[in-house]
Amino acid sequence: MEIVFLGTNGWYDTLAGNTICILIRSRHHDILLDAGDGIHKLDRFVEEGPVHLFLSHFHLDHISGLHILNKFHLKEGLHIYGQPGTRRALDAIVARPFTVPLKDLPYPVDVAELAPGIHEDPFHLECRFLDHSSPCLGYRFSLDDKIIAYCPDTGLCENAVRLARDADLLIAECSLRPGETSPEWPHLNPEDAVSLARKAGAKKLALVHFDASRYPTVEDRMDAASSVDYPGLIATLDDMAIDI
Repeated sequence: MEIVFLGTNGWYDTLAGNTICILIRSRHHDILLDAGDGIHKLDRFVEEGPVHLFLSHFHLDHISGLHILNKFHLKEGLHIYGQPGTRRALDAIVARPFTVPLKDLPYPVDVAELAPGIHEDPFHLECRFLDHSSPCLGYRFSLDDKIIAYCPDTGLCENAVRLARDADLLIAECSLRPGETSPEWPHLNPEDAVSLARKAGAKKLALVHFDASRYPTVEDRMDAASSVDYPGLIATLDDMAIDI
């Protein structure tokens, strides 16, 4: 299984990266995690689909890339999943006069709303609400006999630990600088991300969603990662690919 980090920034694009979008390439499925501006690179890896896109929440850095969906030629279709209310949100945002509506794209698109819990369609996955300023879903996928956990915008919480339990790879946000806290707008710093990984027993930890204003350079990411100690820790960069 290959994990490709198409976009690794939070908030806005910089020379250090595009906003958040991650591609999981398993034996039988191509899966996108969020749809920041990094999604524009999808056609380097996937031509016809089908593609399964899992949205965590509706902050614009996680959905801004949806306005270029008409770039792709996914004749096998796009399947979008998100929390209750996703259809209504996308009908309002992915719509004229802002962009091409989903129904007018040159390939089939459907939207499924997921209640928190365990689901078996289209494959085994679990989703839970995390601790953020607006409702945000984290995900746990069982694919190719591996477990991939995705904990985007969140503070430390039990649901994040639950999703990451014994994961082969935990993909966790790292918006804050070392030692920084933000109780009114919950996010993780490197120490928090490592604490989450240790509590969950995750085998590898990939840091993503580096706040663009706090991490303006790649060197800032590397410095933050070097401030903590965790076996298998990766400070991600755009276009990085890892095998699990």
